Amino acid sequence: MTDVTPPAGGTDDRRDLHAPFRPRLARAVTLTLVVVLLVLTAVLVVVLPAVIPDITASDRAAFAVAGAAFAWFCWRQASVVARPDADGLTVRNLVVTRRLSWAQIVSVRFGQGRPWVQLDLDDGDTLAVMGVQRSDGARAEREARRLATLVALHTATTQDD
Repeated sequence: MTDVTPPAGGTDDRRDLHAPFRPRLARAVTLTLVVVLLVLTAVLVVVLPAVIPDITASDRAAFAVAGAAFAWFCWRQASVVARPDADGLTVRNLVVTRRLSWAQIVSVRFGQGRPWVQLDLDDGDTLAVMGVQRSDGARAEREARRLATLVALHTATTQDD
């Protein structure tokens, strides 16, 4: 990211700057899928004995568990977030949650072809930030710039090393 200038203004701008990073489109789609999956699973478990008379209780339980597992996965996708604060960034992705200090973040990348923001870390590793997703279009670009601005603000030094 090249534009990392902090926004001008008072404390309201800083509060907005530190708002959590969440995807919009993926969140809406997956939360809708959670509801659909849970409703269809419930209907299936209730209606199945009328359609297939020799279905067992364990078969119905397996359908319920599978539906709940798929719904949990969708909910987990909907709950990805990156939460900035004064000390660093907490990144909750699909499976892993990781806490980073601002000093650990070397750069923020969101080039063409990347599905989400990627952080380059001081240990040479990278970390995806699924809270900023390409599917959100121009909003995702703004959010990537906001994250780069936060990194620049929190890692700025008084001398050029």
